[in-house]
Amino acid sequence: MQISIADILIWFFWLLIEGALAYLVYYLFSLPLRRKERARLFLDLVEIGLRNGQSPETTVQSAAASGDLLLGVRFHMLAAWLESGLSLGEALERVPRFLPPQIVSTLRVGRELGDIRKVIRVCRQQLEDAVNKVFQGQHYLVAVLLMASPAWVAVFSVLVVFVIPRLKMIMEDMEVEFPAHLFWIGDHPHLLIGAQVVIFGVFCLGAILYFGGPGVVAWINKVVPGMADRIAYRVPWRRKRMQRDFSAMLGLLLDAGVPEQQAVQLAGESTANRVFKDRAARVVAALKSGEKLTVAVQHLDDSGDFRWRLENAAFGHGRFTEALASWQEALSARAFQLEQTAAQVVTSGLVVVNGMFVAALAFFAFSMLITVLNSPIW
Repeated sequence: MQISIADILIWFFWLLIEGALAYLVYYLFSLPLRRKERARLFLDLVEIGLRNGQSPETTVQSAAASGDLLLGVRFHMLAAWLESGLSLGEALERVPRFLPPQIVSTLRVGRELGDIRKVIRVCRQQLEDAVNKVFQGQHYLVAVLLMASPAWVAVFSVLVVFVIPRLKMIMEDMEVEFPAHLFWIGDHPHLLIGAQVVIFGVFCLGAILYFGGPGVVAWINKVVPGMADRIAYRVPWRRKRMQRDFSAMLGLLLDAGVPEQQAVQLAGESTANRVFKDRAARVVAALKSGEKLTVAVQHLDDSGDFRWRLENAAFGHGRFTEALASWQEALSARAFQLEQTAAQVVTSGLVVVNGMFVAALAFFAFSMLITVLNSPIW
């Protein structure tokens, strides 16, 4: 058997396509890690500069002056805005996709506090959430390969639109009665196709949110004000991480001697979530009406754990940061557990649904064959 040059070229062409698809999957699913690495590098540079007595603006401009391409295009864009005379917070607003919104808000609070070094730890804690997104994305990749592939939509469309009607006509010509339990499929093809399209559409939407990251979330909030923030607050693990970030920032501000009302307001802004900011505003309103902080925080935490921790810190001799540290660790662990559980449930559920669809196809095919074989014409 001889292999022609055309066969080699075709094989090489398909190999290039498969390699390109593999790289595309790698590129898309590694986006959260690259965002984390970009933010981590920025925080490392800022922290090193502060230790050497340099401001963040000076540190960023000095690093950009080296011309290192590894810093990325957005880093150099940030440096260009800083060179134009803008402050760090203003420059970060001009380059919105450089850092996650939570870190930008946290750094802004650190600027208000007068010492960015105190909020670096909180920023690093927020970056750990990006790793959880990668684990979650791996589960959803399996789900996409098993269930949300466009191939399923095509298979069921061909089945209910072309195959079933043709088989029905053949069986009528053979004077074989069409199986009664298959009449429903033939009479309602749009339901099966619609179910597949809906499932595929939901996963496409999830993929856009996962790959797009903060940029897509900001666009949704711009089109429908507050929609993405409300959805994020309703997600249990996202809400617990907001509580963790809020309590960490509030502890830092209170330990620094910031007034309670201002501390609550700044801590709410550090979450970069409109719903949480509104709840923090309720706490501020309660403080203005004369309520104690330990009572007013019930607007943020319905379970009462936050209130209990604050009471212990207020009546103890330690710092608020130390008193809230264990609760923040518990919130992080609980958020990770909830997120992984949801990913496992979704993946396992789709594996089961995938098996049901395969079983349905097999049942349909064998039902037709058995009906024909059992007919009197044989």
